[in-house]
Amino acid sequence: MNESLVDGPSHVRASQSSTSTRTHKHPVRKRSSATMNTIHPLQIDPATGEPFLRLPAPLENIIITPPRLTDVPALLRLLNDPRVHETLSGPPWPYLEEHATEWLSRLRAKSDQEWTELQEAASKNSEAPRVFGFCPVRSIREVQEDGSQLYLGDCCFDRWGADLITDEVEEIGRENEEKPVGDESIIWTFGDYLAPSHHGKGIMTAVIGTILKEWAIPRMNARHARTTTFEHNIGSLKTFQKNGFVLVETVQNRIPISEAKGGGKVGMNILHWDLEVKET
Repeated sequence: MNESLVDGPSHVRASQSSTSTRTHKHPVRKRSSATMNTIHPLQIDPATGEPFLRLPAPLENIIITPPRLTDVPALLRLLNDPRVHETLSGPPWPYLEEHATEWLSRLRAKSDQEWTELQEAASKNSEAPRVFGFCPVRSIREVQEDGSQLYLGDCCFDRWGADLITDEVEEIGRENEEKPVGDESIIWTFGDYLAPSHHGKGIMTAVIGTILKEWAIPRMNARHARTTTFEHNIGSLKTFQKNGFVLVETVQNRIPISEAKGGGKVGMNILHWDLEVKET
């Protein structure tokens, strides 16, 4: 899957100018023990009211949160940087404020809806953790000593649409989308990018691993995933391989590049992840 960043995840690690934010209030209700049990292992940021996942040591200063409208300036710098837009197939170029605002507004509305669903599930007085059809966090941030947060990138975990990998996109994507929440046969996908200032520190490897182990597997019943990277993006390829993804094929001249970015096509790595569940 290699969708436009405006429409969904992007599967190439790119660069990102960090942006500092302090607060962005998320709609929050009074949190009972049932609520906390339902959203476990998510934590709640007392300053923003947002749910978040924290990376394990030594990266515990990195958190994964919902998207924020205040991320617009960072996206503009990111997607207008030649080092970035030349590695992405989807986003328009030049990338305008209206593109970033529209995309983040849609993501934020979706995020608020998901948070409401999490809290409503808790209000049904069930102490048993539920299975959900979404991951409520995706934006990667570094918490500074003064409490501010630097936007570092994005890691989306969503249902796989089969685009670019097969010619039967519509049929396969529709079948996968129609499967009920919790179905073990659902195929998922990742889309991610990270600030180049933070490459080489194991951050994206830890982000993907945290989403898989802490949320996708136990809270979404995820068992299968597919993802793609540009053939030349060795860093992204290795990041997925460190999380158990297997390179199954490299397809030459598969991903089309817009004429505004030079045109042509680039090769694509296809990776599979399938969880082996041991019977007890």
